[in-house]
Amino acid sequence: MTYRVTHRTTYEYDEPVSTSYHALRLTPRTLAHQKCHWSKVAMDPSPALSSDSLDYFGNAVMLFALQEPHQKLIVTATSQVEVLARTLPEPRETPAWEGTADLMTSHAGPEALDACQFTFESSQVRCSKQFADYARVSFGAGKPLLAGALDLAERIHRDFKYDKTATKVTTPVEKVFEERRGVCQDFAHFQIACLRSIGLASRYVSGYLQTSAPANRERLIGADASHAWVSIYCPGTGWIDLDPTNNLVPSTSHITLAWGRDYSDVSPIRGVIQGGGQHELTVSVDVKPVHDR
Repeated sequence: MTYRVTHRTTYEYDEPVSTSYHALRLTPRTLAHQKCHWSKVAMDPSPALSSDSLDYFGNAVMLFALQEPHQKLIVTATSQVEVLARTLPEPRETPAWEGTADLMTSHAGPEALDACQFTFESSQVRCSKQFADYARVSFGAGKPLLAGALDLAERIHRDFKYDKTATKVTTPVEKVFEERRGVCQDFAHFQIACLRSIGLASRYVSGYLQTSAPANRERLIGADASHAWVSIYCPGTGWIDLDPTNNLVPSTSHITLAWGRDYSDVSPIRGVIQGGGQHELTVSVDVKPVHDR
């Protein structure tokens, strides 16, 4: 599938902003199963300075500065992305989860060493006994890694209610677990917390879903906005994505934007402003298939 993605963010301020500095992570990654044909970002007002780079995790970052007074900022990112189907191992044939957890502490080889950095706590993901206990219902003795991770995603999908009003960006994962409500970001953080609490490497993935559902299929939860899911490290295969919000393995309907330890590493737009007072934020996402003619 090839998609045209339009992500528009509008900030409206009560008072003029004199200067502002922003970091954007709005360019989809190019991966084995995904090719970003082109991507462009437009800002209104136009920035005085801008630069492009890669962050620590290899995500594309645009830095820009506005040095003229403004009470409104519109950032529009447009991309064309081709997404291919992924080949996954049979869940029952993946390594036992205990051996994978042991591998994360042994640092056996560069791939495992790189993955082990995603076993630790981060600013929005905490490890705890309660998360480990929830995870171990899915990860019994000798359970194949992917089979356990899929079961955990299914349980989160079943036990938690999707509720846009229940949480904020800063809501702790402990509160999400207590109230069993939230959005895709919360469910991703919770599954990551469960996996890391039993020693498994898991990272946070941000991206998009196809806005309209294909024929004879239900519309996925999280369309019309940025989406989030989980990636777990599996020896012999690499990183495998899981979407606990929709209880499925991401395929051609998921577009990968960026990844990191948690949301704080991949926020689409982050900035510092001088002035502005209170502000109103509006975000819209449109993901439409591009059909060959």
